[in-house]
Amino acid sequence: MARISGIDIPKEKRGVIALTYIYGIGKSRAQKILSKANVSEDKKVLDWSDEDTANIRSVVAEFTIEGELRAENQINIKRLMDIGSYRGIRHRLGLPLRGQKTKNNSRTRKGKRKTVANKKKVTK
Repeated sequence: MARISGIDIPKEKRGVIALTYIYGIGKSRAQKILSKANVSEDKKVLDWSDEDTANIRSVVAEFTIEGELRAENQINIKRLMDIGSYRGIRHRLGLPLRGQKTKNNSRTRKGKRKTVANKKKVTK
């Protein structure tokens, strides 16, 4: 496996697809990286020369990726929660942020169903 910015990328895949294994690099960014590094998109990782790998590493180093990007995202979420914005409150409560309905769906955000006990009315 080739190692770029601390991530092992699979050797048997094409360069464009292999670079997407790095957090913060999607397909379009991978294509831009390979074109800047003058490496063919169709070339598999195991066919890259040491020079190709070095060029790709230097181009990838220009972007915010992996741990640095994850930390930045967490800081942004924490800022939203601290200022008490709508999105911050939704993050704090573990509910969907982007206007989705929550009556029937959103199990991914809400987690496993919790049964709510039905309190009986006390009559005198």
